[in-house]
Amino acid sequence: MTVTAERMPALYLSHGAPPLADDPVWPGELAAWSAALPRPRAILMVCAHWEEAPLAVGATGAAPLVHDFWGFPERYYRVRYGAPGAPRLADSVRKLLRRAGTPIQDAPDRGLDHGAYVPLMEMYPDADVPVLQMSLPTLDPRKLMAVGRRLAPLRDEGVLIVGSGFFTHNLAALRHPGGGVPGWSAEFDDWGGRALHDRNVDALLNFEQASPAGRLAHPRTEHFAPLFVTLGAAEDELDRGRSVIDGFWMGLAKRSVQFG
Repeated sequence: MTVTAERMPALYLSHGAPPLADDPVWPGELAAWSAALPRPRAILMVCAHWEEAPLAVGATGAAPLVHDFWGFPERYYRVRYGAPGAPRLADSVRKLLRRAGTPIQDAPDRGLDHGAYVPLMEMYPDADVPVLQMSLPTLDPRKLMAVGRRLAPLRDEGVLIVGSGFFTHNLAALRHPGGGVPGWSAEFDDWGGRALHDRNVDALLNFEQASPAGRLAHPRTEHFAPLFVTLGAAEDELDRGRSVIDGFWMGLAKRSVQFG
């Protein structure tokens, strides 16, 4: 693959957790997805695991990974992903957002967290594509969609915009006995898949009230929130949206979608 300047799609992916690398299926799905994409000039990650306001732009050079998880075997904390920083992309993000009146700050010591590097290790294992991560400045769906609209021009510069979350995310409920896929996870995934297929943005924006199990699937909404940045960045191509990955992992819906 060669670096492209053609318009890139916009993605929302379910990022899993450090043990994703050990799954027999999911890493191959992510690798096949990236292989089918044009090669990006750079990647802009908006991840559930970084909430900070005003909106913050992360490290644009070498910075340690953020191992923001607990209770895993030591080998997961020794993982490295040395993707180049993306200072040019950071400049473009600042200009686009400040032009729209959006406050923005720099976080030069903030490296990639696991919601960014875990899927990228499967999609771009050579770590040779510059990556920039920015924070979620709010969990308000409409405000996040507006941020995505402002970032949309980056797609024409070969930038892959990726919202990284988890299509369902209620770890506390998974601790209850029973195993398998919980009803709330399956119900929300089915509803969300149909809403995306039907381009029902209003329903998605009001997912806590409109979905059959929204408050159980997302008792806190940070893992669904990155979807709205993606929707804003791809607002003119929602009719070209499709689910690329679906199914469940440890009871959580891993639905991941592409627009464009």
